[in-house]
Amino acid sequence: MKRVKWFVATVAMGMVFAGCKAKEPTAETQPPEKPKAEAPAETKAETPAPAPAQPEATASAPVEAPRKGYDLVKHHFFDNASFFRVVPGFVVQFGLSAYPPVSAAWEKANLRDEPVIQSNKRGYLTYAKTAMPNTRSTQVFINLKDNEGLDRQGFSPFGYVDAQGMKVVEMLYDQYGDGGPEQDLISKQGKPYIDKNFPKLDSIKTATLIGPAPAAAKP
Repeated sequence: MKRVKWFVATVAMGMVFAGCKAKEPTAETQPPEKPKAEAPAETKAETPAPAPAQPEATASAPVEAPRKGYDLVKHHFFDNASFFRVVPGFVVQFGLSAYPPVSAAWEKANLRDEPVIQSNKRGYLTYAKTAMPNTRSTQVFINLKDNEGLDRQGFSPFGYVDAQGMKVVEMLYDQYGDGGPEQDLISKQGKPYIDKNFPKLDSIKTATLIGPAPAAAKP
């Protein structure tokens, strides 16, 4: 289980550390360059689990992509993306691009299922998925508490946010709960849809890789 420093170091939310739940509803500043709608040969997107509602993802042909998290960051997939689902006492979910063309480029990049060897404890990161096999895509959730019930449903953690990072996670705007944006509309309309209808949601300014790239899987 590797420590996901790239996430902790880059949760520079829409408020730019200037506050949290009391921030003014302002639109996020676009990155210097919008991410190009490109994706590695094989990769895909997904969604997190629900206690009040479970993490789900769009079903599609699975592909082997052990370097997926690395590739997503490398291609700036998370830049300006919102934490679109924040359910107090359950999970924080993100992983839908702010730009529709980018979402479309990664639509068929699913990950194969993996055995659950680590419980969904507070602070652990896990790919969201549907009830169908091999549907993990680009959506990720952070457990806000110990969610052992997700273990039995096949949600396999792959990293964690450290104690300092969780202080930031706990400040994310959570008043929309499960009544927040619709995932399909985020994929189709991008950031403008969120800024217009859910302006208080926090966002990732940019994601940066720290450390060497993971080794590619052997064929």
